[in-house]
Parts: sequence; C-alpha cells; structure tokens
Amino acid sequence: MAEEIRSLEELGAVAGAEAAVAAEPETPREPVRDEFGRSYATGKRKDAVARVWIKPGSGKVTVNGKDMAQYFARPVLQMILRQPFQVAGVDGQFDVMATVRGGGLSGQAGAVKHGISKALQLYDPSLRPALKAAGFLTRDARVVERKKYGKRKARRSFQFSKR
Repeated sequence: MAEEIRSLEELGAVAGAEAAVAAEPETPREPVRDEFGRSYATGKRKDAVARVWIKPGSGKVTVNGKDMAQYFARPVLQMILRQPFQVAGVDGQFDVMATVRGGGLSGQAGAVKHGISKALQLYDPSLRPALKAAGFLTRDARVVERKKYGKRKARRSFQFSKR
C-alpha cells in the first residue's frame, strides 16, 4: 500500500514537471522573408488559389499584372482586399503582388485577402493576434456542393408530373 502511494506521488511529480514544461511560453515566431525582403503566402477561397508576395512600399496592389482597381472593378471586392491592412493597422505600408487562378471574381478576392493576411503575419508575427481575431487566417471551407445522380442539381429534383 505504501509503495502504491509513493508511485502515485512520483507520477504526480512527473505530471507536475510536464505541466511546468507546457506552461513555459512558446518561442516567439520569427519573420519569414526571402532575399528580396518579401513574404510569400498562398490564399484559397472556393476554387480560387492566390499566390501573394508582400514587401514594404507605398500600398500598391497588383493582381495578375493589373492594378487592383482595374482587376477588381467592384468597390466591394476592393474593400475586401483592404481589410487585412486595416485590421492590422498597416494601411498603405505594403506593396502586394498577387497571381490568382480559378473561380470567379468574388472567390478570387477572398483568396487574395487570405493570402495577404497569411503573408502579413509571416512578415511581422506581431500582427498575428489581430488577424487571427478577425478570422482572416482561417481558410473559408465553404465550397460548391457536388451534383448527385438522380437530381437536376445538387439538391433540386426533376419536375414531378402525376399525369
């Protein structure tokens, strides 16, 4: 009985030591930049995939070789692209070069936004909490539902005729 109590105390001591190790603060994240001082990230939304590079600059955003206002003509899509900078408080401090493929304009704007957010937190890890709290680092998993056999679309049935 006494041996069991001692072994339980030892287990408690080991668990306490593991908890102390786990309670130590994580090592701070290091900035990830290439030899040109840029950070790279991939953003995704629906079927769109965006490759995004950011570097310090005047706030110029280029998408597929065109200016943001020319590529994303709708003001709502331009607002979506500016959101990560506004949340992080670095509006107009970074130049963005993005190439995006697949999907429609709305999905592409969401993919570029996701890529900008990931690249910002890689460039400056202190921006991560604000971007994470706003939900910009999470990939939006909603995609188009596949069509099922025996259906006209994913859920829509063929028109029923009794006679």
